[in-house]
Amino acid sequence: MGYTVVGIFDSKNEAREAMDELIHSGFVKENIDLSEGNHAGDSAATSTTTSDSDSVGGFFSNLFSDDEDQARSYTNVARDSEAILTVQADSQERANEVAAIFDRHGSIDVDNRSSQYQEGYSQTSGSAATIADRVTTENYSATDRATIPVMEEEVQVGKRQVETGGVRVRSRVIEKPVEEHLRLRQERVIVNRHPVNRAVTDADMTNFKQGDFEITERGEEAVVSKQARVVEEIEIGKQVEERDQVVSDTVRRTDVDVQEIDTDINARRAGN
Repeated sequence: MGYTVVGIFDSKNEAREAMDELIHSGFVKENIDLSEGNHAGDSAATSTTTSDSDSVGGFFSNLFSDDEDQARSYTNVARDSEAILTVQADSQERANEVAAIFDRHGSIDVDNRSSQYQEGYSQTSGSAATIADRVTTENYSATDRATIPVMEEEVQVGKRQVETGGVRVRSRVIEKPVEEHLRLRQERVIVNRHPVNRAVTDADMTNFKQGDFEITERGEEAVVSKQARVVEEIEIGKQVEERDQVVSDTVRRTDVDVQEIDTDINARRAGN
């Protein structure tokens, strides 16, 4: 929803200062329109001011299409002013911000000025606490009231679990060569023949017969066997620790200053 905020000023300088603050506050210059000059004019510029007057009247007639009295009041005040500042805002909060800027720089209180016209007073100058604007919503009428929201941030602190590290355990089998030194015993049968020449004895006669005689060779060989043994245990677990931490941050809030307007200025201008 779009909002059109209109400020009417007795002074061109006040309107220009308001425009500068709007741009400094982030409002796009293309959404700001400043119309300067006396919109009623004098007898020497009748042809020009007639067109301007019709333009001002048509603008407020379109803006207050459902309230002819309001459109007439704004048109009469605008014709006697020196500057009209129109701003397009995209939200009610931004419209309120525009209204506050208009008020700080002395925008005319249209209702008050119109009542002076009806009572027969001549035009008086002075800033007003009420802004002159029109917004397209039923709940917001800046000619009657202006609402400035006061917002404040709150800090909400909570906890969440995050991964801070860990270990990865991997088990694998590796092989390595080993050497052991052994002394092995080996038997061998040795047959030696010796030529002799002696007389036969009784023992020789006893062995003088047929028969078989065997001698077995024996030897040692290496026997390898393996046995697995547990030589180390690795225990894996978690230890929980708690610590205190101070969380620091900043919060924002809206601070609204209300300043009373010096009505003596209006009295002095009325006297002049």
